[in-house]
Amino acid sequence: MMYVQVLGGFILLLGGAEIMVRGAVGLSERLGISKMVIGMTVVAFGTSAPELLVSLNAALAGASGIAVGNVVGSNIANILLVLGAAGLIMPMQNEPRALRKDGYVLLFGTAIFIALAWRGVIDLPNAIALLLVFGAFIFFSYWREKNDRDVSFAAEVDEFEAVPHNLWLALIFLTIGFAGLGVGSELLVDGGVAIAMSFGISEAVIGLTIIALGTSLPELAASVVAAYRKHTDVAIGNVVGSNLFNIVGIMGIVGAVTPLEIPARVLNFDMWVMLLATVVLMPYMIGGRGTLGRIESLLFILLYVAYIVAISFGVDRIIPA
Repeated sequence: MMYVQVLGGFILLLGGAEIMVRGAVGLSERLGISKMVIGMTVVAFGTSAPELLVSLNAALAGASGIAVGNVVGSNIANILLVLGAAGLIMPMQNEPRALRKDGYVLLFGTAIFIALAWRGVIDLPNAIALLLVFGAFIFFSYWREKNDRDVSFAAEVDEFEAVPHNLWLALIFLTIGFAGLGVGSELLVDGGVAIAMSFGISEAVIGLTIIALGTSLPELAASVVAAYRKHTDVAIGNVVGSNLFNIVGIMGIVGAVTPLEIPARVLNFDMWVMLLATVVLMPYMIGGRGTLGRIESLLFILLYVAYIVAISFGVDRIIPA
């Protein structure tokens, strides 16, 4: 039954997120909101909605390990697996100058999260600090869109097809999408906790692997489709926006609702893997390298496989859970 719960949770999360985003985009366009604002807010929130609902549900259920592991594991998967898979399909050609500021912001956000989490808990003061960083990022993104011709969030909106333009249909999409996200997140958390208990492993491990991979599937699908259509800038933008939303937005929201205990193994190992993955991406964002080729993309995927193998067979024996 626990495996059925996890599978059902994934299906409802992915379907709910997709339907919700289409409904939200349709409603926003119907209300005359610009594509720029839709791309910055609606699309960014929609692709990260599974992580948000799962982490919030897990935290409220007392499973902080799943809540934190889901976000940290998703960020690792987004860079190494999602960009790796997209780069294998189509080499990620980009304009480093346009991505340089995004690279600095992602690196800064990751460092801030690690610094605040180092106390072992994300409590209300830390959550407020993260949310302030998130608000500053949204304002900065809006300012850049208005003033930098090399930056456009509208392209992310154009990736969505079959968007409902009828007002009532858009509202129905939104309602169904939110319902799927809510039920799916609850099933996924309950199933993940049951699997952890049955195998005698920590909830953090389940959050870092199965659940993180599952909640990263919307980013994987969006980035692969964008790469196939040769919109590689959109693929990279999806990952950068999602990772920032995860560590400062989601952790800020969840930490403001209830204190989040950071598992020791996440502090001692997984957060540093997340930082390493972020640093590995930087040459393609702030270092002037214009192409993430297929060889580099394959290395990204191999690094992710090595990380999963380390979790499965070695790390837990030497790092406290």
